[in-house]
Amino acid sequence: MHLPLIYHEDYSPDFPPEHRFPMDKFRLLHEHLLATGVVQPQALLRPAICPPEILALAHAPEYIERYLAGELAREDQRRLGLPWSEAIARRTVRAVGGSLLAAEQALQHGLACHLAGGTHHAHYDYPAGFCIFNDLAVISRYFLACGKVGRVLIFDCDVHQGDGTARILEDTPDAITVSLHCEKNFPARKAHSDWDIPLPMGMGDAAYLRVVEEALDYLLPLYQPDLVLYDAGVDVHQDDALGYLKLTDQGVAARDECVLRRCLGRDIPVMAVIGGGYSKDRQALARRHGILHHVAKKVWENQ
Repeated sequence: MHLPLIYHEDYSPDFPPEHRFPMDKFRLLHEHLLATGVVQPQALLRPAICPPEILALAHAPEYIERYLAGELAREDQRRLGLPWSEAIARRTVRAVGGSLLAAEQALQHGLACHLAGGTHHAHYDYPAGFCIFNDLAVISRYFLACGKVGRVLIFDCDVHQGDGTARILEDTPDAITVSLHCEKNFPARKAHSDWDIPLPMGMGDAAYLRVVEEALDYLLPLYQPDLVLYDAGVDVHQDDALGYLKLTDQGVAARDECVLRRCLGRDIPVMAVIGGGYSKDRQALARRHGILHHVAKKVWENQ
């Protein structure tokens, strides 16, 4: 049995190459994982498009309709920061479908990784920060609603606070939102997660890892979740364009291994998404995101 990895070629549609959002990173990540032998093409799982009724568990139906029709208000378009096209709209709902499939696989097999996902700035009825629909909130609501889990814990290690996730799920007591983020960073107005762990700028590997370990060692036994959704953002990296936490490749790998082993060591299924990562050097960025999948493969094979 291979480590379940989820990808679709829709993830990197045609996109302005000079844009700040690195839309080609998903394709480059896929190529990197094939080239380094982490996955064989036939072993990748391909997701379906997420149906509107599942999106509507976490988003306003009229917002879903407006976005899919390309009719967002100018203010929403500005907050989002992405152009609209049919291909980007299809990519958006396909990627939520990918996170759903990854969560299904994690519940079946203990661990699964998506080659996209982590759109934690998307709110109930508006987009923000390159995020349109919030896959973490959708998954949480969906699996709670259909009774497949009794409690979900979202462990968000993106450098930015998961504000959309916190706001959508604030009245969902069985979805626990945890955000470890740089305190002085986007968004300017923070939401209230169940657990916010704001971190000082310039924090290096050792201090960061201590926080991750202590948080997991406290929160996993406290909540005993049936599923952990892990946002493995690499914008914590010292070479990232939008983050300020100064982790090295080794620090990112140690973080990912800590999260996966802590969860699996308690028999808690864990699904990982790649979260944020921004760099003009797209090949380096793809390798950085690939740290998660390399680590996950190692953990999977050593269980």
